[in-house]
Amino acid sequence: MIPEYVDFHAHLDLYPDLQEAIRSCDKQKTATLAVTTTPLAFKRNHELASSSKFVRVGVGLHPQLVEERYGEIELFEKLLPQTRYVGEVGLDAGPRFYRSLDLQKQVFERVLRLCASSKDKVLSVHSVRATKAVLDMVEKHLPQDKGTVVLHWFTGSVAEVRRAVALGCYFSVNEQMLSSPNGLKIVTAIPTDRILTETDGPFVLRKEAPIPAGDVRRAISLMANTLAIGELQARHVVRRNLKTLLQD
Repeated sequence: MIPEYVDFHAHLDLYPDLQEAIRSCDKQKTATLAVTTTPLAFKRNHELASSSKFVRVGVGLHPQLVEERYGEIELFEKLLPQTRYVGEVGLDAGPRFYRSLDLQKQVFERVLRLCASSKDKVLSVHSVRATKAVLDMVEKHLPQDKGTVVLHWFTGSVAEVRRAVALGCYFSVNEQMLSSPNGLKIVTAIPTDRILTETDGPFVLRKEAPIPAGDVRRAISLMANTLAIGELQARHVVRRNLKTLLQD
């Protein structure tokens, strides 16, 4: 079934009711990547989404949890053959998580190597204050013909956008990113054939409440305004990019 919208990074299992969040994505016909923060969370997400027409589940090990969940990398490897999608993974060099950065790099390298061996994975990647390190590791460990990275809520520089594009990366953008001056600068630097939408729900808020699961309509509206195109065209661009990404 052809989707109406794309949400390429959402934490559906962090909403109060996972089943209802999945139903919401299906009702809106939003092709959704439900990322997980630990491999232990994958099984329930995968089981509940198994009958969904629009929700797919990624197996992940969030960099912010690596210090306490490092041992789950073995489970990650075991689960990887069950899905084409990987996320949320990556690096976080922010003040709260900098002390675990070396361990994060070990985990991320292993993730990239495992994905390269599988050859068809699509990864949703976190890169807070670590864009150069993420791109260095992607370039070294995940050749473009072995997998594709989608940079989630990218906060790097315009020069790093260009480098990421050269490495074959896509970008998923949300309404909060599209509402900030720095985010807009980044979005306008992204080629239109590399851009996807995301909610990052429930972390993105509207009027102090979590963004509804699968609701990227405001992101589409803001993206259309930023790119000076109509909303229907913006939706078409994102759907086309998703199709291209998954056919690569």
